[in-house]
Amino acid sequence: MSVLSRPLFFVAALFCLASPVYSQSSSNGIAAIVNGNVVTKSEVRDAVNAQEQMLRFQYQNDPTALQRELANLRATALDSLIDRELVLAEFKRMGAAIKSQWVDDDINGIVRESFKGNREAFVKELAQSGMTLKKFRDMREKMMIVQAMRGKQASEQPPATPKEVEDFYKKNIAKWRSGDMIKISTITIAKYSGEATATPESQKKMAQEIRSKLVKGADFATTAKTYSQDSHAEDGGAWDWMAREQMKPSIANVAFNLKTGGLSEVIDDEAAYIIIACDAIKYGNSKPMSEVRDEIERAISAEKSKTVIDQWMEGLRKRAVIKKIGW
Repeated sequence: MSVLSRPLFFVAALFCLASPVYSQSSSNGIAAIVNGNVVTKSEVRDAVNAQEQMLRFQYQNDPTALQRELANLRATALDSLIDRELVLAEFKRMGAAIKSQWVDDDINGIVRESFKGNREAFVKELAQSGMTLKKFRDMREKMMIVQAMRGKQASEQPPATPKEVEDFYKKNIAKWRSGDMIKISTITIAKYSGEATATPESQKKMAQEIRSKLVKGADFATTAKTYSQDSHAEDGGAWDWMAREQMKPSIANVAFNLKTGGLSEVIDDEAAYIIIACDAIKYGNSKPMSEVRDEIERAISAEKSKTVIDQWMEGLRKRAVIKKIGW
């Protein structure tokens, strides 16, 4: 059974919340100290490596999104593990406890769902990953504590009001709309033009200078005919009407967020820099609010919960003694 064929939550459980006992055995330094508790560099690396595998699988068809998510993962990995230590310390300060049976039930669920009830195969997989059943159990207990503590903070949120539902619907109406069409014009500057003196940096600077001219009133079609290097340059950069699904996601996301007559920033799109002008938009039909009310209420509840949890975590950080060294 390969790692990627298994539910993603198991992979995360196996690596991303690895306990200090496990990680320190291969530690080559301290990444942070939180209220006297050590977070090792190897812990952070283990967490990053495991989550990178998941992200590469999840975004295998969207390289732009993958690079964005990988960068975010690496930037926040240490802070995430620091936050875990803060929550565990708060749990201990409260004198709280978690029943052993709950942890046993959680592990039995993993064996049942991910290994078809084969406990021997489960233990063997742990051993191949350098982890004993006891260490894995300790790790799962910590994960359950963190989940429980976060859930406690978010459990008493008031339900969404009718006005909140209506405002959320209006703000996010594009999410429930289908059949949108857009007409755009583009200017494309290749990162590698073939000229000996051209570099991606110089080409980006050229694209930015072109955009500045457009902002100051230069005619888009004339500018596209002069500078653009895509197949629509001779047409002044103009494209026919397109649906969102006909477009590359990274381009569609920018284009459909423009208003008619709007101009995008310079987009870094793999092999080229692109400037988009929105010439016209035709909106499709949206689902009525009554059909998506439940979804909206869940989304509002999630937003409220996140706000409360973020405020709670910020309070824990302010009261803690944290020394961040880096990994």
